[in-house]
Amino acid sequence: MDLFRVLACAAMPSHLTPLHLAAAEAVAAHAGVPAADLKVDTPPRPEMGDLAVGCFAIAKARGANPAQVAKEIAAAFQPTELLASATAAGPFVNFRANRAAAFKWLIGAALGGSLLPRSLGAGKTITIDYGSPNISKHLGYHHIRGTTIGHALAQSFRALGYKVVAINFLGDWGTTHGMVLAAYERWGGGAEPTVDLLNQLYVRFRAEVKEPEDEGRAWLKRLEDGEPEATELWKRFRAVSWKEFEEVYKILGIDYDDLNGEAFFVKGGNAAIEQLRTTGLLVESEGAQVVELEGEKTPILLLTKDGTTLYATRDVAAAIYREETYHPTRSLYVVDRGQSLHFRQLFKLLGKMGYDWANKCQHIPYGLVKVGGKKFGNRAGNVVLMRDVFKIAEDAVGEVIAQVNPNLPADVRDHVVRQVGIGAIIFGNLAPQRDKDIDFDFDKAVSLDGDSGPYVQYSHARCASIVRKANEGVSTNVDYTKLSHDAEWAVAKRLSDFPDIVVRATDNCEPHVICHYLLELAGEFSRWYTAGNSDATLRVLVDDAEVRRARLALVGAVQATLREGLSLLGMAAPAQM
Repeated sequence: MDLFRVLACAAMPSHLTPLHLAAAEAVAAHAGVPAADLKVDTPPRPEMGDLAVGCFAIAKARGANPAQVAKEIAAAFQPTELLASATAAGPFVNFRANRAAAFKWLIGAALGGSLLPRSLGAGKTITIDYGSPNISKHLGYHHIRGTTIGHALAQSFRALGYKVVAINFLGDWGTTHGMVLAAYERWGGGAEPTVDLLNQLYVRFRAEVKEPEDEGRAWLKRLEDGEPEATELWKRFRAVSWKEFEEVYKILGIDYDDLNGEAFFVKGGNAAIEQLRTTGLLVESEGAQVVELEGEKTPILLLTKDGTTLYATRDVAAAIYREETYHPTRSLYVVDRGQSLHFRQLFKLLGKMGYDWANKCQHIPYGLVKVGGKKFGNRAGNVVLMRDVFKIAEDAVGEVIAQVNPNLPADVRDHVVRQVGIGAIIFGNLAPQRDKDIDFDFDKAVSLDGDSGPYVQYSHARCASIVRKANEGVSTNVDYTKLSHDAEWAVAKRLSDFPDIVVRATDNCEPHVICHYLLELAGEFSRWYTAGNSDATLRVLVDDAEVRRARLALVGAVQATLREGLSLLGMAAPAQM
């Protein structure tokens, strides 16, 4: 069986490498079972082999002992282009790879950009609602997790061939904005609106007005009735807010495809209300209009007693719009876990309205981010601005890089400091498991040692430095048998994990697995590279031209994979640090 037949095996998951496919096919060919039914694992110890396929299902179907089945399959194995040998280890068939052939495929794929399954998502659309700040308020650091998680998911899905619609569902409607309008009329004095001014007025309004909610709803009613004065002010507040938001999104490299905020869905929300009223689902409760949902202690509130719409009303309209406009395979809502009840009720309501696509909607909750043990927000006026945190991180990174590479040219240093400072913030928020609260540690985040973004970026820069010093470029036309050390093979095996890691990250909406993979790849590379410190024959840039070219190819593959992995997270890959 040759490599091309392995690649053409349509029944197998398309994210598995040819090496993994070869192992599954080798067992399937002698067991009379579909290769797709077999799981390919890594043996617990390297000396046991490179790949392992369990024989439990095969043995159960035969009514035989799994260990005996493994022995029979291993004994019947004949070497293939990618697999050199097979042995039985209890109920498993363990394979050793033909390392030269495996190196050739892995390095070629990494350097050629084909290590990831680029067509996995062909013909499929993913909508991702993330970021979504409230206008008239600053883009605070507490927005960072949802923004970075959503962007990392968007990048990862795109890399697998999905069409991604990145949505910023701006919070630009509702009682809160009515309060800002009321506060501006009371104390604004006609001053040019700025986010600073609007946020100060909002905080003062909540502190000094006896019934702020009532007055806010009254102004919202004026907005919903289309009153010119209220509408014109609202437009000005929205424009000045978006200008500030956009500056931060540019720093993060984020471009949104859909900027339809809540205001865009007011009419659709009213239409949804009429639909619910017509079908008899909408009922009155204490003067408000609600829908009772099975399994919920409280109903979902859709219309206040004074007739104004609510967040849920507009979310129903937005969900319908996204389905009718984009026809997504999955519709993701990256919003903090404090909104779990809201989304559970929203999806139940959509199902009750007869929309069978409601099961494609998925809340992607995440934990809170704190700085120094404190939770920050806009309501109390104690917001920490996202852009201020970026500046603090850049200053800290600047000090680190000045110590590590004091001879870095000033123009290069300034560019790198910004890339690494922003990267430190992004990685520090993505690396923890998504549903966990995090207490952000600046010192750890900006360190070049340990589990940090700068460490991964430094590993990429080290690869680039090696290639520059070689002064001969990276070629795939090399003798791969020259890669014979176990440390080199350990790097290759880690490279082979990349497709599965990215597919799992998207399937489960967990970017942290990419972070940890990049740390592991950087660690394997470091162990191989530093082995040359004690044994000159293991250095990358040895005198033997064939060995040097082969090792440079492996360095290039690591560099390309680190670069792509960082890109999936929304991070830059500096060539110097």
